[in-house]
Amino acid sequence: MNRSVIDHLNAELATAFVLALNAKRYHWTVTGPHFRDYHLRFEDLYTAADGTVDELAERIRMMGGVPIHAPAQIEAQTKAAISNPSARLDPEAMLKEALANEEVTVSLMHEGIELANDAGDPGTADLLTRFVQVHQKEAWFLREMLG
Repeated sequence: MNRSVIDHLNAELATAFVLALNAKRYHWTVTGPHFRDYHLRFEDLYTAADGTVDELAERIRMMGGVPIHAPAQIEAQTKAAISNPSARLDPEAMLKEALANEEVTVSLMHEGIELANDAGDPGTADLLTRFVQVHQKEAWFLREMLG
């Protein structure tokens, strides 16, 4: 069991939870003339983030750790900004907020890949390499929508 890799994976897990919750917030509250496009994009963003949650948690278990799951743990360990529920966001603000979090996630995953490689853990490095591509693609889509 490599405690630093497990701790890093729990930060990745917390971040994935926040990305998914933020995406649902955007999906449910977006308005405007291009509603359908934004609504669908934010659902895709949710699906991408949520699709990483289970595998991150399972990797933590494989390594002998305990995946975080409680809201307080998620809030304490996330590297993503939690969307302020009292702030009214227009579609552009949602895109910008989501993009900033995707960029943070990509950077976090690069750190995790390096940490896993240094720890001689190719399984974790492979998992994060696969997931970094997911988040790079999401960041690309968001950048393109911003123009």
